[in-house]
Parts: sequence; structure tokens; C-alpha cells
Amino acid sequence: MNVIAPEAVVISVNRDGAHRFSKQPHGQVTLLAGIGIEGDAHSGVTVQHMSRLGDPDRPNLRQVHLIHSELFDEVAEAGFSVMPGDMGENITTTGIDLLALPQGTILRLGADAAVQVTGLRNPCAQINTFQPGLMKAVLGRDENGDVVRKAGVMSIVLAGGIVEPGDSVTVELPAEPHLPLAPV
Repeated sequence: MNVIAPEAVVISVNRDGAHRFSKQPHGQVTLLAGIGIEGDAHSGVTVQHMSRLGDPDRPNLRQVHLIHSELFDEVAEAGFSVMPGDMGENITTTGIDLLALPQGTILRLGADAAVQVTGLRNPCAQINTFQPGLMKAVLGRDENGDVVRKAGVMSIVLAGGIVEPGDSVTVELPAEPHLPLAPV
């Protein structure tokens, strides 16, 4: 089932060939099916994140990191200045509530690329190294006192293609029952 969200667009694409916290914006990135973003340190079939290298044969469920730009406005109200790529995301979107998507949602990006949402990004201590106190701003609590992670979603690449700022984002929800996102 496609969800029409005409306001959902890519506003920035970011990559870095080294394992640094922030990623640099680019005019376009190339998604490679089953791998991730060409030239990005986190691309690969198996886990590539430094914090998860203890089991190098595990599948990489974190090939592409997406963040909604609305988070930047939220943390700005708390005194933080965050721009696309600063929090290590590969794709920055607007007009879509990424955190509310169920597991297995497919996001079609531009003409050809597609990623499948695998879970929530679990913020790490590097966020506070980037800007002291930012970790608290990207974590919250719901009405039950449960932790709410706001630092974006992780995904795997289903279909390769070029993605650039201005590309549309189309949402394909999985079959019901929908399962909420959990940290990956």
C-alpha cells in the first residue's frame, strides 16, 4: 500500500568514507542494493558500525541512516544548532514522520532507489561529543515513561539508484499487523 505524502522530500544526502560522527552533504549519492551508499564507511553486507564490530558476520541492518529535518527545529528550541549530515545521517528528509513508520516500511527515494526501514537509531555517546547535552535532546519519554528515540531510522537498500536533494519520498507500508520500530 502506497501512502501519498506529497510534501515528503529528500533535503540533503550525506556520506563519509571514514568512521566519523558527521557526514558531509553531497549533490547526490548512489545507493547500492544490499550494500548501502557508495563511498560511505557504513556500507556493506555485514555490520560496519564501530560499536557493533564485535560480531562482524551479523547482517548490516544499518546501511542507510535517515533523519527527519523537523528534529533539527526541535533541538534548536533547546539551544542546539544541527544541520543536515551533522548527526551522521545519510539522508535528511522533510514532511514525513519517520519515527512513526512500522518495521518493514519501504521508502522509495527518487526515480529508482528503495530502502526498507529496519529500526530506530539508538543514539550513542558521540552525540554528546559533537554537542554536549544533545543526547538528552534526542531522547525523550512517552506518557508511560518509556524511552523515545528521536535520532532517526536505519534501513537496508532494496533497490539501487541515485538520490539527490529534491527527490520525492514515497511510503509503502508493510502488511498488517504493523510492528513498531525498535532500536537496531
